Amino acid sequence: MTVSSFDLTFPDEALQRYSRHILLPEVGATGQARLRAASVLIVGAGGLGSPLALYLAAAGVGRIGLADDDRVELSNLQRQILFDSGDIGQGKARRGQARLSALNPDIRVEIHETRVDARTLPAIMAGYDLVCDGSDNFTTRYAVADCCQSLGKTLISGAVQRFEGTVSTFSPQTGGPCYRCLHPDADEAEAPGCGQAGIFGAVTGVIGTLMATEALKELLAIGRGMSGRVLVWNALDGVFRTLSLSPDPACAGCGAGR
Repeated sequence: MTVSSFDLTFPDEALQRYSRHILLPEVGATGQARLRAASVLIVGAGGLGSPLALYLAAAGVGRIGLADDDRVELSNLQRQILFDSGDIGQGKARRGQARLSALNPDIRVEIHETRVDARTLPAIMAGYDLVCDGSDNFTTRYAVADCCQSLGKTLISGAVQRFEGTVSTFSPQTGGPCYRCLHPDADEAEAPGCGQAGIFGAVTGVIGTLMATEALKELLAIGRGMSGRVLVWNALDGVFRTLSLSPDPACAGCGAGR
């Protein structure tokens, strides 16, 4: 969109709410208007989706979708900061909607309380500008990645296990690598979930916040994105590493193998 495509008028309350963004030359009123006009689908309202959703809502992303059919459990509260003890037993998407709307009544939060798979995703995903995947299993991740590839939508993907997490961006419109270039044949049995392997709660906060940062950069078209790179953080070592990722010509997701 061109600058003239955005409404640059803000009520006084919004100017106060977003003043620290607007002060940044890289964002300004135009960038804040761009965020207001944007839409992001978040798949998974759990450990990664919680900080991700909170920061996107606080930043003023105009329309946020939460896709999750799970319910809040007591064991979630160690890391899923979107919820509190009073939410136990209730649907994550619906409680997340209430929390985000209370944080920022300027935005619209839509919920998709349905199983996310290859059958349901195209209809859910179609109306959003950007997709963020915070799901916790390869079956869902592959389905989300394949649908993004098919629809030409940029995907911000995050994953965590024990004390480590990763973040990357996959942009099919630029010809960059896709999720299957990174994980061509992942075995669910080789990557046990947090219920089996455990998870250091704060790690999900760091990785979810990094996902939010990359999502906002993509929406604002600022900085260097993570397409073609994978950011890896190990909490025990306190070290960030960046790995290069190239498209695989034989990839089943984006290359000749499809």
